[in-house]
Amino acid sequence: MEPQDKEKTEQTIEVLNPATGERLGVVPSRDGEHARETVARARRAQPRWGRAPVARRAEVIRRFRDLLLDRADELSRLLSLENGKVLQESFQMEVFPLADLATYFAGRAERILAPRRIPLHLLKHRRSTIHHRPRGVVLVISPWNYPLSIPFGETIMGLLAGNAVIVKPAEQTPLIALRARELLLEAGLEPDLLQVVTAPGPVASEMIEIGVDYVNFTGSTEVGRRVSAACGRLLTPCTMELGGKDPAIVLPDADLDLTAGSLVWGAFANAGQTCASVERVYVHESVHDALVDRVVDRVRRLRVGDPLEDGIDMGPMTEPAQLAKVERQVEQAVARGAMVLTGGARLGGPGQFYPPTVLVDVDDGMEIAREETFGPTLPIMRYATVDEAVRRANRSVYGLDAYVYGRDRALTAQVARQLDAGTVMVNETLITHACPETPWGGVKQSGVGRVHSDDGLRELCAQVHVNDEAIRAPGWSPFWQPYSHGMYRALVGAARTLQHSRVAVRAGGAWSLLENAVRELRRRRAA
Repeated sequence: MEPQDKEKTEQTIEVLNPATGERLGVVPSRDGEHARETVARARRAQPRWGRAPVARRAEVIRRFRDLLLDRADELSRLLSLENGKVLQESFQMEVFPLADLATYFAGRAERILAPRRIPLHLLKHRRSTIHHRPRGVVLVISPWNYPLSIPFGETIMGLLAGNAVIVKPAEQTPLIALRARELLLEAGLEPDLLQVVTAPGPVASEMIEIGVDYVNFTGSTEVGRRVSAACGRLLTPCTMELGGKDPAIVLPDADLDLTAGSLVWGAFANAGQTCASVERVYVHESVHDALVDRVVDRVRRLRVGDPLEDGIDMGPMTEPAQLAKVERQVEQAVARGAMVLTGGARLGGPGQFYPPTVLVDVDDGMEIAREETFGPTLPIMRYATVDEAVRRANRSVYGLDAYVYGRDRALTAQVARQLDAGTVMVNETLITHACPETPWGGVKQSGVGRVHSDDGLRELCAQVHVNDEAIRAPGWSPFWQPYSHGMYRALVGAARTLQHSRVAVRAGGAWSLLENAVRELRRRRAA
């Protein structure tokens, strides 16, 4: 094959603007051979970075943070063009949270990853210490709904932990990932320590099979099962942040204006394409109608359109297949008796626009109340008792986030503790993903493991337990051979002395320990 012929056969990925359908750019569609070379380069580069002091790694991350803020408008606009979220959301939900995460961990990684002493409760002549060593090569498989803050939050933490990182972005949103990498290289990072592989989804699985040391996946539960299975076959540690069908419970004493504002934002920010979106609302029957009126009034005032225009509140959906899913769920719900109060049909003209849609008369058996929608819908349902609301909220295979609205702090706390979710928020939605010190992840089919938080940073390291001498050993141990019944009785006496609850037994144990230990020491000296 001639070189020009080979060039013609190179596969590419076309990136489209979801608001207009226009082409934003083209990136290479990488294959398994490229993936293998990428992993090899990362593995060669990592050891030197892993040996660098944490403070040196933090310098690079701080410079990257400054570049994020210097280029905030450029990055926010690129996000809005590529992903479709409104310009303010691009900054407040992606650029700023990433900068804040960089600030938090760059300033604290040295302390978080410092060796940790474990006080031993029994063997006081020994001491134990946990050391945190980089895992090696971390693969981050990222989604299209938050293509900057999700993958590069994990990237920053992975780099601070001393790893090399490979980012596999979603095919719909590779441009922001490539631009973020450029900024990290501008901040002083060696190129092979962070690589972005633009490729179809199966290439990520190939990289797992090739051999990486840790996998962070964010995406649908269906795909997450396949990724988790691939990791399981190789015993590759991983975190899986998967789907959600996040419920909100509105208690009878809730502040209805606050609740309506929070629910509308929680349901329609990023066109509902957020794993933590409010996807079903249970409202006490005494305040149901009043809350619905407030919600509908707010939603009707939302402006949908080009995400770069001033005054726009919601942009297009990113993925055509997801828009089709929203259409299907709404149509099915209406066919089964649900009533649409706002929206309910795709908007005409170019772009992938679906209006914010509020539904009532929804029952728990409808797909829109049961399966993840990941789009701009808000089903609202009545309940009679708080126990009923909790039961219905927990009747789901998912368990990512949940929300409670009410004025009585004791009651909201009680309800929050009963909900099956990785995070429960009271009188607000969404924002804890932007808190780097809090853990993020789900229960049930919403995922495995946690990202963010101090523990999330340590998870990106292998924990090494070192146990050494606190006091110089005498050259022998009561646990070593040769064994004897005398030493056996001494050990039993020691255990009773230290741990039994009755004083008489402890006293008898102490006498047995002393008697048998002295006898055994004499025997050993004689031998």
